[in-house]
Amino acid sequence: MEYRRLGRSGLQLSVLSFGSWVTFKEQVADNTADELMGIAYDKGINFFDNAETYANGESELMMGRVLKKKNWDRTSYIVSSKAYFGSRDNPKPNQTGLSRKHLKEACDEALRRLQLECVLCATLFAVCLGSAALAFFN
Repeated sequence: MEYRRLGRSGLQLSVLSFGSWVTFKEQVADNTADELMGIAYDKGINFFDNAETYANGESELMMGRVLKKKNWDRTSYIVSSKAYFGSRDNPKPNQTGLSRKHLKEACDEALRRLQLECVLCATLFAVCLGSAALAFFN
């Protein structure tokens, strides 16, 4: 597997990531997700991608169950999550977007769903990092 550095962070990510967008929860069950993630990891993929909006958070729950069961060395892989659209049907105004409030809550909820203590790569579903996002990350 080829790896590339993520900006100036020092992280080395596999050029391919394993994402769960349209498959987790809707098309595959935990056992299939477990098998596929295992194959990806064994082939050198160390970057697992998710988002709060994928199946309204159910995708992160599934990936979290698989990661817990796999019990891989936590320092051997990176998990990312994306925020903006929210994880609820019919969200209220502060349950989506780039406000500091939503981004903080989205990160906390992703950690809970993924059963992780930290997500090293959080990205936003947005073309531009508005001032609210910049304030959050400073």
